[in-house]
Amino acid sequence: MTTQLNLVENINIVESSVLGLWQQIKEDWIAHGRDWTKPGFRAVAVQRFGVWRMKIKPKLLRASFSILYRALYRKIRNTYGIDLPYTVKLGRRVIIEHQSCIIIHGYSSIGDDCIIRQGVTIGNRYVEHPLDTPKLGARVNIGAGAKILGNVTIGDDVNIGANAVVLVDLPAGKTAVGIPARVITSQHFEGEKNR
Repeated sequence: MTTQLNLVENINIVESSVLGLWQQIKEDWIAHGRDWTKPGFRAVAVQRFGVWRMKIKPKLLRASFSILYRALYRKIRNTYGIDLPYTVKLGRRVIIEHQSCIIIHGYSSIGDDCIIRQGVTIGNRYVEHPLDTPKLGARVNIGAGAKILGNVTIGDDVNIGANAVVLVDLPAGKTAVGIPARVITSQHFEGEKNR
C-alpha cells in the first residue's frame, strides 16, 4: 500500500512539473495578481510562447510562430524595457514586479517563484566568457537595481538587496546587500534593532 502511495505521489509530481503552454500562462497570470495588463506578466507569457514554439518540429510550420514570437519579444523589450529571451530556463510562477531596465542573459536559469524588480541585470561578467551566467534557485527575491553577474549560483530563499552587485555564490536562505554584495547575518539585524 505504501509503495502504491509513493508511486502515485511521484506521478503527481511529474504531471505537475510538465505543464502545457496555457497552464503555464494561467499560473503566471495568477502569480501576477490576475492582471493581464502587467508588463511583467506579458514578458513572461511571451517567453513561454517562445519556448513552446521551439517544440514544433517541422521548421516550416514553426516559421510563422517564430515571426510572431520575434515581433512580440521586440515589442516587450522596446516598450517595457524587459529583455527576457526564450532561451532563459525560467521556472514556474516567476514574477517580474515592475518594468524598465530588466536584462536577463539568454543562458541564465531562474528557479520557481522568484521575484525580479526594475533595473535588475542577470548576466555574464566577462565578454570572453559569454556562457558564464547566473543560476538562481527557487524563491529568490531580487531588489530593484540589483546586478547578478558571472557564473554564480544563488541558493533557494535568498534575498538580494536593492542595488546589490552579486559576484559570488550565495548559500540558501541568506540575505546579501552592498557593492560588492556580502551576506549579512541575523546578529547584524539585532544590532540595528538595539540602536
